[in-house]
Amino acid sequence: MNHRDFPRFDENTAPVPARDALARSRQSFGALPEPLARYASSPLMLETALSGLDAFEKRTSLSPLEREVLAMTMGHANGCKFCLALHRRVLRAKQAPPEVVVALESGATLPEPRLEALRQFVLALLKDHGDVSATIWSDFRAVGYSHEQALEVLTGVSVYTLTTLANRLTESSD
Repeated sequence: MNHRDFPRFDENTAPVPARDALARSRQSFGALPEPLARYASSPLMLETALSGLDAFEKRTSLSPLEREVLAMTMGHANGCKFCLALHRRVLRAKQAPPEVVVALESGATLPEPRLEALRQFVLALLKDHGDVSATIWSDFRAVGYSHEQALEVLTGVSVYTLTTLANRLTESSD
């Protein structure tokens, strides 16, 4: 056992307030993802993570590939192995260019300028605590991203900060 020993719950063993969310997750994913099984120690964490991810996926104007660039950039930046493996599978299922997948996994420059501007914007939000430099901001805007999308990226960074750090805390990232 590890030093944290976060329990793994399912929809029958979780605290009662978390059971419905776990049951919906199992139905949605076809299985219960390990991080969600551990998040159930806190029904608040489980619901917050699920609602944040759901809102980001359904309401952002970012394309599916752009959302995955954000997710992979966050997984790499925060050292979440679970996230990298999950989003690698998603990218491959969406037939993303292999060079994009490899670059995202390693934190390397992306071959497509728009995606690289997005990756740099995500990294700047993290590094500079939201105070993005004029150069990064200009590059982001020059490839067509809007003010609305800048805030959507910040929303994604927030949601993926929560989940990647929770995965690390509960040791769901290995």
